[in-house]
Amino acid sequence: MSQNPASAAAEGGFEIALTQQDGYRYEVRFDSPAVPPLVVDEHPPLGGDAGPSPVRVLVVAVAHCLSASLLFALRKFRNDPGTMRTVARARMARNEAKRLRVGRVEVDLHLGKPAAELQMLDRILAQFEDFCTVTQSVRGAFPVDVRVFDSTGAQLHGT
Repeated sequence: MSQNPASAAAEGGFEIALTQQDGYRYEVRFDSPAVPPLVVDEHPPLGGDAGPSPVRVLVVAVAHCLSASLLFALRKFRNDPGTMRTVARARMARNEAKRLRVGRVEVDLHLGKPAAELQMLDRILAQFEDFCTVTQSVRGAFPVDVRVFDSTGAQLHGT
């Protein structure tokens, strides 16, 4: 494993290791000793629900990447968005071969402040999704719908 995850990512890759614990339960170790192991598992009847399933981890990755991208863009223009909250929903679907797939992910990002208190918001909202590595990587496989709301509940971005 790489000793420096930041440089590994900058060089185009990284490594994680999964070790089977029991049945479909695996322990995931990341390439940074500062990151604790994560247990992943399938839902019953296959697994024991000892951790998030791979689909849930995928949706977390999309939601977190969008959250981090929006936060970074807001802070770049010296904004304090308050405490942000993100809600993501996966919509499952069957493909032509009747195999279960992620059909769509919907992500709602909630800012902790009203839009009126934030600078350059139109510019930020127009481009933050483009910097989300995970979302842009999976959009070829399924749609990712993104909406942004301010603390008053006003929808600022998305359909």
